[in-house]
Amino acid sequence: MTKNLTTINQFIDKSIGEWKSIRSTHTLAFQEFENSTSKIYIKSINSKNKKVIEIFKNYKLILNLENIAISIKWQAFSDWEEDNMSEGDETILIFLPKDENSGIVLRNKGYTESFISSSNYFFDEQNNLNIKTIYKSKVVDERISFLSTHIRSRFSTIRNLENNSVIQTSHTSEIRNLASLKD
Repeated sequence: MTKNLTTINQFIDKSIGEWKSIRSTHTLAFQEFENSTSKIYIKSINSKNKKVIEIFKNYKLILNLENIAISIKWQAFSDWEEDNMSEGDETILIFLPKDENSGIVLRNKGYTESFISSSNYFFDEQNNLNIKTIYKSKVVDERISFLSTHIRSRFSTIRNLENNSVIQTSHTSEIRNLASLKD
């Protein structure tokens, strides 16, 4: 029995909006953990956007208007910050589907290393989006699931590329801001 797998277009359409994120990060090597909350804004962006064009130039690829591009902005507050300082940033993701259920993600900056990076993605039989990124010294595996229409769950694991040891794990619950849907 084969289940219908989600397509990247369907997953992104469900993800558009404003989310409140509650994240717990465990750094195993130092036996430390961090709790943080964030506001996350996910929106579609046009393939002709200058940031999208710049990413294609950096990868030396020809712009394809069939690709799916999103902007993810966030403002995070961590319990590690003594003076309650917040940290914010933005990343652009471009999804290049190979088929309905898998493909490549181009980013203007990586998840763990702050330079352009690419990842492979696929949907599993439970319709979870799985993303794997290989950096110079680390491998990051991420799984994003919809628990309901307005609740997402994200798990990530960072491993040392040389010996495959687990460096860090994190779990994030993301709750959609329903008030933002009325705009």
